[in-house]
Amino acid sequence: MRKFDKLTGVAAPLPMPNIDTDKIIPKQYLKTIKRTGLGKGLFAELRYNPDGSEKPDFVLNKPAYRKAQILVTGENFGCGSSREHAPWALLDFGIRCVISEGFADIFYNNCFKNGILPIKVSKKNLALLMDDANRGSNATLTIDLEKQEIKGPDGGSVKFEIDPFRKESLLKGLDEIGYTLKKEKDIATFEQRAHATRPWAV
Repeated sequence: MRKFDKLTGVAAPLPMPNIDTDKIIPKQYLKTIKRTGLGKGLFAELRYNPDGSEKPDFVLNKPAYRKAQILVTGENFGCGSSREHAPWALLDFGIRCVISEGFADIFYNNCFKNGILPIKVSKKNLALLMDDANRGSNATLTIDLEKQEIKGPDGGSVKFEIDPFRKESLLKGLDEIGYTLKKEKDIATFEQRAHATRPWAV
């Protein structure tokens, strides 16, 4: 998993509440278990017409936001079914941070497992960041995970809270398996001791 420490990038505004995981990555893209290639299906129903052509009014199709790395969006983002393909699609497109007033729990947890930083902010601060994101090519935010701070294009800042364990895992680029493997020597020592004292249980 890629480390997340500091990110400066274009923020795309998507001021829609209750965007579910089927909107993020429609069901027809769930046939693969690969984490790559799903970016093309991100928000497919919002991005494309039935003939496959792009909808020019959708934010990620606009020239200023085609390489957005941050998404500023409405409340309850990631609700619906618990598909891990949703953060995979965001990451494959290039989105490394999603800012919202609130997230669905399973989606929120899946983001951390895949190297995406989901940030919860107040309604007031979300409005300020949404205003920043609406600046087109000037919609650049800086996310500093160590300082737990978002800086806007005018120098204003918003603080955010995050669980210390999740923060450490993102800073070190460790998912739960990677974090467990850091204790590999201790686990091996424990298993050897257990085998010596309780051979019938191994």
